[in-house]
Amino acid sequence: MSLDAQTLIDWFADTARDLPWRRPDCTAWGVLVSEIMLQQTPVARVEPIWHEWLARWPKPSAMAEATQGEVLRAWGKLGYPRRALRLHAAAQAIATDHNDVVPDDVDTLLALPGIGAYTARAVAAFAYGQRVPVVDTNVRRVVARAVHGAGDAGPPSTTKDMKDVEVLLPEDGAAVFSAALMELGAIVCTARSPRCADCPVFETCAWQLNGRPAYDGPAKAVQKFAGTDRQVRGLLLDVLRGTAEPVGKDRLDRVWSDAGQRDRCLHSLLVDGLVEQTADGRFALPGEH
Repeated sequence: MSLDAQTLIDWFADTARDLPWRRPDCTAWGVLVSEIMLQQTPVARVEPIWHEWLARWPKPSAMAEATQGEVLRAWGKLGYPRRALRLHAAAQAIATDHNDVVPDDVDTLLALPGIGAYTARAVAAFAYGQRVPVVDTNVRRVVARAVHGAGDAGPPSTTKDMKDVEVLLPEDGAAVFSAALMELGAIVCTARSPRCADCPVFETCAWQLNGRPAYDGPAKAVQKFAGTDRQVRGLLLDVLRGTAEPVGKDRLDRVWSDAGQRDRCLHSLLVDGLVEQTADGRFALPGEH
């Protein structure tokens, strides 16, 4: 089984969402910013923040000159704020070591601080048209169903997943094909309610031909938010983003009643470099005291 690349490319040309980081005038820096922001965050939440960031920091050197606190403040409520610090560190490296130009090959991208296997390949493909496999959750699900006939993908395996996708890449138009695979998984071949009637590869889909068997692999972890350390960390950061001056511990103590969890989360923010403590014992965003 395989996927007809041209069918998917044609479908993508007709139906793809008009996203700013997909437009021809988007820079490689714009693509990199989008890829970091889109990790575990919906497009609808990312798009307005992406526009704000590119207007404020149109190239890596512009962001490199900002403080970590300014970057965290601009990140707002996108979640997983360590991504903002990783992007800031990458911007500094690009500005200093690469003449303010985002590298175009996977190995050089991987050498940037905070850039992992997925992001490096996504930038190489979507910013520079490189023929490299780009694998996210949506791609894994499409390949599992359309190629392997399974209800969903099993546990991630970087080596296997990369090989699965690499053999599907056409010689020409590989980057567009990769974007089409992602789009198919995001809007048609979804996890819970796949719209098979709208699928461009419906007739050759192995899952459909197998009778659409249910996924019977290992149970997937369900992420929750309410009451978690992630929620508490976010509340603590909200206080610091909402003021221009360092705040005392008593101010932070008001955001969560469980003192043990609250103090543990504050400590983890300090360890992660998302919060700094002043000489007089107050707390602030990094670089803002």
